[in-house]
Amino acid sequence: LRGRLEDLGAEVIELPLIEVVKDVSNERLAEVFPEFGSYDWLVFTSPNGVKYFFEEFHRVFDDIRSLGLMRIACVGEGTARAIKEMYLKVECQPETATAEALAKALIATGSLDSAKVLVVTGNLNRDVLVTKLEEARAIVDMLPVYRTTPTDLAEDPAADVFRAQGADAILFASSSAVESFVSQAKSLKLDKDARRPLAGSIGPLTSATMKAKGVPVDFEAKTPGLSPLVEALVAKLTSRKK
Repeated sequence: LRGRLEDLGAEVIELPLIEVVKDVSNERLAEVFPEFGSYDWLVFTSPNGVKYFFEEFHRVFDDIRSLGLMRIACVGEGTARAIKEMYLKVECQPETATAEALAKALIATGSLDSAKVLVVTGNLNRDVLVTKLEEARAIVDMLPVYRTTPTDLAEDPAADVFRAQGADAILFASSSAVESFVSQAKSLKLDKDARRPLAGSIGPLTSATMKAKGVPVDFEAKTPGLSPLVEALVAKLTSRKK
């Protein structure tokens, strides 16, 4: 995201509102890995899931064929790119990057009745994907491989810059980032002469969290994703200048 913005001539301040760290239960791995031959679908909900799953996979197995014949599904362009970097094919990816759309796309394959599905997640994963797959008669196992936690920006140099300068816009790419931002309001309070930023959202779920937390949604990506978010930002700033 930073690279895309800088390519357009933007000066970017990165506020690390959340931290993603690997968090895998060896007991859970011991239950899941021996069952690879029985799974029909391997489902990823984020690039972090891909990263940490395959770190553990390659630690245990020395041959990618140990995955067996399961098909791979994912949500979002970033997740698909991470899978393709592993030289693996994505067989199911919805146009809209949401759990609901992914569930609908998987159901549309007509392959879920009594199918075994492994969903690789983080600690904040929504239940809607698993619920909808189970409603379609799939047998779903979950494998959490990372956790997302809020950071403390009180002493962060980037927060100093933000407080002093402000920004033309601030982009929220997840609900957890919004919650962290609001919880650290005192640490991020803008100085008197700082620019008051517009607030942009990557999609409906993040927008709903922003509204619930009292953060105005000045613009939203047409579809969830980094490219649509950048497009929405450019459109908003362009219209603002007219």
